[in-house]
Amino acid sequence: MSSPQESAHENRLAQATSPYLLQHKHNPVDWWTWGPEALAEAKATNRPILLSVGYAACHWCHVMAHESFEDEGTARVMNELFVNIKVDREERPDIDQIYMNALHLLGEQGGWPLTMFLTPQAEPVWGGTYFPKESRFGRPAFVDVLREVARLFREEPGRIEQNRAALLARLADKARPAGKVTIGLKELDGAAMQIGNMFDRINGGLRGAPKFPQPAILEMLWRAGLRTNDVRFFETVEHSLERMCEGGIYDHLGGGFSRYSVDERWLVPHFEKMLYDNAQLLELLALAFQRSGKALFARRARNGCLARTRNDHGGGRFLGFARCGFGRRGRKILRLVL
Repeated sequence: MSSPQESAHENRLAQATSPYLLQHKHNPVDWWTWGPEALAEAKATNRPILLSVGYAACHWCHVMAHESFEDEGTARVMNELFVNIKVDREERPDIDQIYMNALHLLGEQGGWPLTMFLTPQAEPVWGGTYFPKESRFGRPAFVDVLREVARLFREEPGRIEQNRAALLARLADKARPAGKVTIGLKELDGAAMQIGNMFDRINGGLRGAPKFPQPAILEMLWRAGLRTNDVRFFETVEHSLERMCEGGIYDHLGGGFSRYSVDERWLVPHFEKMLYDNAQLLELLALAFQRSGKALFARRARNGCLARTRNDHGGGRFLGFARCGFGRRGRKILRLVL
């Protein structure tokens, strides 16, 4: 067991904010917190992941920590064979739910501490809950479990792949229960493809008039491009932005984009500007400039409605304005809307 002098050692969990993770900062285990750095380490070293999930008030979590995680010999085996990740289920209930579902699909009752073995890509393979340091309660010794799982990864990758594929398939089925509508990445990408086919190939934007910029839909297409690496999504967004930037929907004198154009060519604007539309378009212009390098996108972003928005005399901020005609024909009145 750790001596008082050795307990001065601190691992990565010393930088955590979770009280549960901080309880493990003196463990000789080379703990990682859940995140891209830990997953990158697993991939770079091609070591399986040992995921341990618990919470501060969990009795058996503390028992396993005292028996195994504070033990130098056990920690050496863990550090040699695995990338060890510690998760507070109260801080990351999403991670806990995913891998607890996987444990249930293995036929286990579940509970905490949750002990799961994952591929370097964080895919579940096998797991359990509390494992004693020495074999008892009908459970194998924790070190024996560690060595056997590591051996299977090295010598019987076919069995690992079989478990991995079966668990992922069943998790996917569970995520789409009968009679319930669920939306995943596959559905989002499919919807993005269908919406992209509705875009005007000449003028950009959705076909027809009046024509709105629809920044949320443009962002949906852009994100689909990032996920699928399909350049057609990026080209659709950039073409639409380019036509808007060159059209009458953009205020070439005052800057910023109007709410919509009354025609399908972005030529005649509806004289109303909203700050929330321009804020969303600003992000898209920045993304499009970053990818394409087109100076037009950078100019429109710099000279947009946001750059020219002023506060009113009472300290508020104008969220938009519109031109309205009253009385004599052609008379225009600027109305600022808080």
